Amino acid sequence: MSLDDVLDRIDEDLDAAMDRLMDLLRIPSISTDPSYAADCDRAAEWLVEDLKSLGVSAARRDTPGRPMVVGHVDGDGPHLLFYGHYDVQPVDPLNLWDTPPFKPRIEDTPNGRVIRARGASDDKGQLMTFVEACRAWKAVHGTLPCKLTFFLEGEEESGSPSLVPFMRDNADELKADLALICDTSMVAPGVPSIASQLRGMLKDEFTIVGPRIDLHSGHYGGPALNPLREIARIIASFHDETGRVAVDGFYDGVHEVPDDLKRQWESCGFDEKLYLESVGFTQPHGEQGYTALEQQWARPTLEVNGLWGGYQGAGTKTVIPSQAHCKFTCRLVGDMDPDRLRDKIRAHVEARLSPDAEVRWDGSLDGSPAAVMNTDRPEFEQARQALSDEWNREAVLVGMGGSIPIAGYFKEILGLDTMLIGFANEDDAIHSPNEKYDVTSFHKGMRSWARVLDALARSA
Repeated sequence: MSLDDVLDRIDEDLDAAMDRLMDLLRIPSISTDPSYAADCDRAAEWLVEDLKSLGVSAARRDTPGRPMVVGHVDGDGPHLLFYGHYDVQPVDPLNLWDTPPFKPRIEDTPNGRVIRARGASDDKGQLMTFVEACRAWKAVHGTLPCKLTFFLEGEEESGSPSLVPFMRDNADELKADLALICDTSMVAPGVPSIASQLRGMLKDEFTIVGPRIDLHSGHYGGPALNPLREIARIIASFHDETGRVAVDGFYDGVHEVPDDLKRQWESCGFDEKLYLESVGFTQPHGEQGYTALEQQWARPTLEVNGLWGGYQGAGTKTVIPSQAHCKFTCRLVGDMDPDRLRDKIRAHVEARLSPDAEVRWDGSLDGSPAAVMNTDRPEFEQARQALSDEWNREAVLVGMGGSIPIAGYFKEILGLDTMLIGFANEDDAIHSPNEKYDVTSFHKGMRSWARVLDALARSA
């Protein structure tokens, strides 16, 4: 028996593997909405039973929020920890879905067959690529390739409030030689990718308060301070005309991309024109002087995510609102410190307040620094070669515009380096209506993980 036997088994079992994924996708495990708590429990139990069918000693582990699923299997060679999450984003706006989000279906599209459902790409389909690779390995060899720990979370899409306490309380149980995460994408269709760096995240929210009540715009229009106008002026001050963030000290800890890494990125298969056209743009609108790829992977951002106040109903209501509200996030790179950055942004806002305006800040502080992977470890080259063999295309080390805080927590709490390999595509519409996962990504993702596991196990 060999790796080829495992790959053949994956090919033969593809339809059954897709049926199992469909079963998991039917469970509406939306973690942020308490009304779906029982569905999150059901998804956790489904995974426990599925892992047990592979001989994994798995159990649901309750937390103050949604359950974790933890499983262990002994074996020779390296000890690998695999992380994924079974919770999904809300489906709103539901009217923009072409099919019910929790009734998964296979569709033929101009670009190939896809699995259409909420969670298909983020992260149930990705999670199951690894589980199905292990299933095929067990079917062929009677064992799994090495010592494995499965760590599956149920709150990733709602800020992971239970994650850090759980990891601290169970650090000894979760320690391994290397962590594996399958919650990322390929830089371009058919280009296997290993993430070498992730941007960090800072979240904040503030309210501008003016008059103590909403005012009649005829009686007070003119003399009154309008919080909507005030907040618009302040938000406009966040950036200069070149797209650079104008907050004093914002770029502290930001480093320029080395020339050799830039050259690698230029040949990684990323199509800037297609990337922009897919969402209706003709040019990048970020910080001038940097390519779209550099803006996405290596530059920090300050983005307004929500802005509201005043009358929102039909028709007109002639009021000057008492309050205006703003939610914003920052993507962090390099050595940017989220706590120090939060203080700088708040100082920027407060220094620009007009007389009689008051700012109130959200009290829940949320932030995580950027993460850089230890790509000098030999496992990265072993995995890169395994992926190249499967996809018949040189695998690349890429940056990522998103934030996956768990990678930083693995290092901080468990002392673990992390390898991130994913098979999503940029057009998978994660977090959006009509989310999908390419059948090719699912199929070749399983085969890829089998190759990676084989390479890592043989190297021990």
